[in-house]
Amino acid sequence: MKRFTAFFVGAIMGGLVGATLALLLAPSSGTDLRSQMQDRAERLREEIRKAAAERRDELEEQLAALRAPKMME
Repeated sequence: MKRFTAFFVGAIMGGLVGATLALLLAPSSGTDLRSQMQDRAERLREEIRKAAAERRDELEEQLAALRAPKMME
């Protein structure tokens, strides 16, 4: 889990740095730039929500498996 968290944080940070550099280096007007930033921020929030929901589902499945009574064989 520690490796997943480290990867997730690295991916988010890399995405933020890349998006910031792309916005700063791209020739756009102020209005266009703000619009692009809002769109990208919303996409990033949605990706984070999706990743968090997927991880939550995984953890809930693992918890349910741990709580399930074990059958003797």
